[in-house]
Amino acid sequence: MIRRHFPAVPTLGLPVAFGLLLALAFALPGSALAQHAWPDKPVTMIVPFPPGGVADTVARPVAEALSRELKQTIVIENKPGAGGALGMGYAARAAADGYTILMTLSSISILPEADKLLGRKPAYQLNQFRPIARFTADPTVFVVRADAPWHTLKEFVDDAKKHPGAYNYGSSGNYGTMHVPMEMLKSEAGFRMTHIPFTGAGPAVVALLGGQVDALASGPATVVQQIHAGKLRALAHWGDHPLAALPGVPSLTQLGYPAQFAQWSALFVPAGTPDAVIQRLRAAAQKVAADPAVQQTIARAGSPLDYLDAPAFQAYWDADAAKMTDAVHRIDMPLRETS
Repeated sequence: MIRRHFPAVPTLGLPVAFGLLLALAFALPGSALAQHAWPDKPVTMIVPFPPGGVADTVARPVAEALSRELKQTIVIENKPGAGGALGMGYAARAAADGYTILMTLSSISILPEADKLLGRKPAYQLNQFRPIARFTADPTVFVVRADAPWHTLKEFVDDAKKHPGAYNYGSSGNYGTMHVPMEMLKSEAGFRMTHIPFTGAGPAVVALLGGQVDALASGPATVVQQIHAGKLRALAHWGDHPLAALPGVPSLTQLGYPAQFAQWSALFVPAGTPDAVIQRLRAAAQKVAADPAVQQTIARAGSPLDYLDAPAFQAYWDADAAKMTDAVHRIDMPLRETS
């Protein structure tokens, strides 16, 4: 039997031992102490659409309030393109360290499935994100210019059927939250229109106001001020209950077209973000959602706060993604043939 003799290890004094342990803790990037220090530099909030749309409208007051809660600057970075896929793909590939967060819309659930149907590699997968919180959930609204000849949805549908493909509509991009609901309505009502994609909701609304498109489906926050100013007219919405910001506007279901679509806004982080960071973000988001100033700012924009914390939002997201996948498959052929 071979015996090995090892030199004795000198005993360290308590202060020295404590100091070494503390240094080791800070040297480990995944340690609880290192995570507790988050955030120790500015955090970038990716908004995958240009300014003026629902995601940007929600992101700005939320980012300002999060900055106060986290005692660190939240920098909004608009990364529009491909209906939001460009910015969402960028966020999915970002370092999972808590310094890149994503404020996006329900199109996050639609685009990967649409890419598969079109034979393209998806820019991201849903499992590349962890949900933090949902802030709003609004049905899209069908709007035309106030000087348009249509005062009801029936008038519009009847006219569109008489002139197939003569009218066009704008959207924030292919398969986005302004594209899919319009295709759902076209499928239900049986008329044709030409789809004109833009880089975001803001440019699409500008095109409607300028006469480049005839109609669009948009979240209330993007169009309600223009409606109240007498520049746009709302003919219907995709919800299941009356809209506080637009009382008197009927739902599609009421009008005989069972199509529903919610344009929600929510905060995500890349999968793999440390749990300690996620818990801190969730706690901060809850305080932001309870802030009367944030509530009032978002409500004034026509999109009242409808908050869900991560567990409840995850369940909602799973169910909504399943519905959107089904919707994309059902309308895929009309999209390819008539859009």
